[in-house]
Amino acid sequence: MPELPEVEGVVRQIRPVSIGKKIEAVTVSDIIRLSKANGKEAIIKRMEADRFVDSLTGAQIVRVERRSKYIYFTLRKDHEFLLVNHLGMSGAWFYVDQLQSIPEDKFRRHVHVILTLSDGNLLAFSDIRRFGEMRVLQEEAEFPPLLLMAPEPFEPGAREHFLAMAESAKYQNKAIKELIMDGQIISGCGNIYATEALFKMKIHPKRAARRISRRRKVELFESIVAILLESIEAGGSTISDYRNINGESGSMQDRFGMYGKKQCMVCGTMTKTLKIGGRASVYCPTCQK
Repeated sequence: MPELPEVEGVVRQIRPVSIGKKIEAVTVSDIIRLSKANGKEAIIKRMEADRFVDSLTGAQIVRVERRSKYIYFTLRKDHEFLLVNHLGMSGAWFYVDQLQSIPEDKFRRHVHVILTLSDGNLLAFSDIRRFGEMRVLQEEAEFPPLLLMAPEPFEPGAREHFLAMAESAKYQNKAIKELIMDGQIISGCGNIYATEALFKMKIHPKRAARRISRRRKVELFESIVAILLESIEAGGSTISDYRNINGESGSMQDRFGMYGKKQCMVCGTMTKTLKIGGRASVYCPTCQK
């Protein structure tokens, strides 16, 4: 699943090709329409397909921002409103002159939303597994989980928020990896970067938060921030389906020290895997205590 660096990379590329442009037309796939007809919610949430099309058609794209793992499109007709997008497991945006210009067939075959822009180009959303989400909101409060997200990890106050949450009665007995994957504690850090940060800090992913000193918690937070920034610079990580809007893969996966590894790169010990917070957690039983 794309994490903060991957989403940030997409946002940075969408901004210059979309801001100020008008959405002249919106196309929704037959799969989404069939899903709605069957009472399901594929990609477009809490809104019928035709209403979604009508809501976006004619709107100007004012801002494109990232919040945790979400993309916020601020749109304007007679007033400003939001299109909030989560990439899910395999969502990807492409800026192309025609759908055939999308580089890979697997993405071309799974385009579900197309925004035709006033410059004649398309901003197309492809989602192979259809776990992505789009919500048209008049304000964030219409989808309460957005209000619960932790501060951005690069913002002042994010470290203090992390420490306060990690040391609270609710969380102090939880596994440290479960904490740092919780978006209410740290925004945007999922399984990949949690694995890398804990390996770098030599902390066992199942260690209870209360068994880690405040100094080590501070160091862990700073390690997470450094890894997220490094990944942004590397264009994110491509494990299977992540691509930027030009169809390019990231390169952070080439720098991994632990995620997806069978053997520890430091000591040579065979790695082990636990399930923490519903996710497979790879670690070195020798280096991480």
